[in-house]
Amino acid sequence: MSRGPDGSPPRRGLPGRRVLRHWVVRRLALAVVVVLGAATAAFAGLWLAPGDPVQLIVGSHEVTPETAARVRADLGLDEPLIVQYGRFLLRLLQGDLGQSYQLSQPVSELLGGQAGATVALALTGFLLAALGSVLLAVATAGRRPLLRRASSAVELVLSSTPAFWAGIVLLTLFSFQWQLFPAVDGGGLDGLVLPGVTLALPMLGVFTQVLRESMERSLEEPYALSARARGSGETALRLRHSLRHTLVPLLTLSGWTVGSLLSGAVVVETVFSRQGIGRIAASAISTRDLPVVTGVVVVSAVVFTLVNLLVDVLYAVADPRLKEASG
Repeated sequence: MSRGPDGSPPRRGLPGRRVLRHWVVRRLALAVVVVLGAATAAFAGLWLAPGDPVQLIVGSHEVTPETAARVRADLGLDEPLIVQYGRFLLRLLQGDLGQSYQLSQPVSELLGGQAGATVALALTGFLLAALGSVLLAVATAGRRPLLRRASSAVELVLSSTPAFWAGIVLLTLFSFQWQLFPAVDGGGLDGLVLPGVTLALPMLGVFTQVLRESMERSLEEPYALSARARGSGETALRLRHSLRHTLVPLLTLSGWTVGSLLSGAVVVETVFSRQGIGRIAASAISTRDLPVVTGVVVVSAVVFTLVNLLVDVLYAVADPRLKEASG
């Protein structure tokens, strides 16, 4: 065994730390590229959208050429495109998302005031989908073929059902007919049930399919056979051993669900007349409030990138095979 200049044994673990550091740097660089690409696409959309931005600001009111020129100068619309793009990126780095055309309010304040409602809805939908899929996977993995086929058919229907249709059905049954939950959110927890279920249903179908297949593979692993040989019951084997290995794919899928949660929030908040970023985005698109649309795109890209970066880190921690490879 080779030793250092002072005769001491070589230090262990440095290659693993170096690999981890390079991996983190690469992921951060990729995150910057993704956010920059989303911001550039939003800026391009702002310019390629049909119509005069000045007319969008003043609405249906008549505007004189002098007023239009003053508005263009105030917004910097009379400068070269590359200058406007550079200032746009500089404002983003400072956290300035611009000013809403229709509401005359900073976009950052507008989105920040509605973020809490959307986060509450997204977390409710994700938790309902995760808990429901774990229960269904544990109950159906490796069971009788008839039960498994029936569960697969239900999951296929759930994963392919449009959110707006599911929301209307839930509203009709549980709000209008049976009056179990409010049709309009009044600020209580009961107002989150139907929107959360609507947002969770498509994810529930996908999660359950992935978790059940992973659990069925894990039940054939040597550790499962060894546990059965020691007298472990089937339920204990699933809950104490197999479920821990099965949750790793769920962690991987959680990064994908961010996009589904953000896009689903637009539909769910509109159907249930909830406050939130999704409803603001839908309203901004209909009124062509382009700075708000741009702000939603940029914020969504940042959130999606950060969550996926966190999921990658947690996945590397949770999966021993990745830790062994990096070490």
